[in-house]
Amino acid sequence: QARLVESGGGLVQPGGSLRLSCAASGFDFGRYAMSWYRQVPGKERERVAVITSIGDSIDYADSVKGLFTISRDNYKNELYLSMNALKPEDTAVYYCFALVGSGIWGQGTPVTVSS
Repeated sequence: QARLVESGGGLVQPGGSLRLSCAASGFDFGRYAMSWYRQVPGKERERVAVITSIGDSIDYADSVKGLFTISRDNYKNELYLSMNALKPEDTAVYYCFALVGSGIWGQGTPVTVSS
């Protein structure tokens, strides 16, 4: 059964950093592009970053360009999101996503940026 499990979220002060992880299982991780999304209550889920199956192409939302870095380790079946210079508006639940079949979502990991 295909599964994604995020971790690494938490409370951080403005200007701080966090690194999120997403552990994949049950599918051939190295064959699929992977994405990070985030969602604030009452708003649509927003794609933050996407990376191709071998990491040769990456795209970011304008709001996080130069601040967030998506990466992956196809040997460990893991996806990462390094977030720097965090702002209160980055507060959200962060999800990883794989377009496997109709799509697989993790359960999300909450990030709160507050002093």
